[in-house]
Amino acid sequence: MKAKMTLAREFKIGDIDKRIYGSFIEHLGRAVYGGIYEPGHPTADENGFRGDVLELVKKLNVPIVRYPGGNFVSGYNWEDGVGPVEKRPKKLDLAWGTTEPNTFGTNEFMKWCKKADTECMMAVNLGTRGADEARNLVEYCNHKSGTYWSDLRISHGVKEPHNIKLWCLGNEMDGAWQMGAKTAVEYGRAALEASKVMKWTDPSIETVLCGSSSRNSKTFGEWEVQSLDIAYDSVDYVSLHQYYDNKTDDVQSFLAKTLELDEFIYSVICACDYVKAKKRSKKTINLSFDEWNVWYHSNNAPFEKWSVAPPLLEDIYNFEDALMVGSMLITLLRHCDRIKVACLAQLVNVIAPIFTKTGGGVVEQTIFYPFMHLSNYGRGSALLPLIDCPKYDCREFTDVPYLEAVATYNEEQEEAVIFCVNKSLDENVVLSVDLMDFDGYKPAEFISMDGYDKKTENTLACAPVKPHKNELPLMDGGVLTANLKPFSWNVIRLKKVNA
Repeated sequence: MKAKMTLAREFKIGDIDKRIYGSFIEHLGRAVYGGIYEPGHPTADENGFRGDVLELVKKLNVPIVRYPGGNFVSGYNWEDGVGPVEKRPKKLDLAWGTTEPNTFGTNEFMKWCKKADTECMMAVNLGTRGADEARNLVEYCNHKSGTYWSDLRISHGVKEPHNIKLWCLGNEMDGAWQMGAKTAVEYGRAALEASKVMKWTDPSIETVLCGSSSRNSKTFGEWEVQSLDIAYDSVDYVSLHQYYDNKTDDVQSFLAKTLELDEFIYSVICACDYVKAKKRSKKTINLSFDEWNVWYHSNNAPFEKWSVAPPLLEDIYNFEDALMVGSMLITLLRHCDRIKVACLAQLVNVIAPIFTKTGGGVVEQTIFYPFMHLSNYGRGSALLPLIDCPKYDCREFTDVPYLEAVATYNEEQEEAVIFCVNKSLDENVVLSVDLMDFDGYKPAEFISMDGYDKKTENTLACAPVKPHKNELPLMDGGVLTANLKPFSWNVIRLKKVNA
């Protein structure tokens, strides 16, 4: 089949905030223990950080990592995770039915962030705790010295403040599964007071208000409006969470769910702007899509209750999942004018692009590669291409474009990149791209993942799914022609050639 794309620099959506390529580490399963932290592992450094994992995290070029949760944070006393390790208490984690040893906490995570060349997006507990504990944590982390909490940090061997700039005001507080779950009004009041005193403690920080736990929440929309109506003047972002699955084994409906994702994002933007209009405010609330991924393979997997770091939510991803993750990232970029932060949930072992064996090896899962490509090449500004392509109908959706695409333009690097997914199971897409105002730009690299059965997985034993380089697309004048294989992920990089 044939598809036509028209691309121009003037089709700018917005500047891409690098934090849109963030991720997430929760005290859940083997994300921390056996994931990023495993003293005694052959690759572990003096801090117990796995070197093989750090190497892959750096390949992903993750600029920010949300921590320590997630459901976990709603019952977490941050004081349990600082100070001498031998004095830290072991406690039951009611969120996940495990035992938390607290041998890894705030200062260890901040040290890991420096090793991983990333920053922290810290979450505070607004479930079982409140504003007082939240402002104390800000003081502990960000105040230089001369106060109780800052001096306590110094006594723990951390002289310089961490200077954490982005803070989540709890997690999924609308969910009945959440410790300390609240109504929208209760949460709005708690978030307002927490954000207020946190910013009084450090005026340089930004805060994220919890949105609905998902688009399917009964209170979705109403929750955003009611909580924002209370906390609008004190917060900077509203969070979104969304996971997708293919439990029905209907791959075309699965990949079409980006249409639903697009609608979800737009509806949250509308809720934010409604409250802005209602308040006659000049302030715009942006979005933090701080949990998103494919998640379903590991649901209801058995584990030993109250054990330490059991294998939980360890999805082994296949090739169709990789195309879905790439499609979701493309959708996020199409809204980069309002989505400033996003976190692939999660980073290691728990529904993650990186999978390890405790005491053993590590592997890049199939979803690793689309994320890596976008995070490394998708910088600068996002462009919305005009696309004319065939569409299909499926069980859950109609008029689904076979081609999912977005482009980025990095003026500093003189580079334009087209990211696209061919969702057809059996037909090539011959893509013609009219480069309207990219004089002097030529194809520099054409990367694809294709030719795999949709259920092919990467495991520790065998990892067949990897990207490969193709012959460069043809150029005729200002028109580029690329052949996109059936059911494929594609990255076309163009660089300016100076005569």
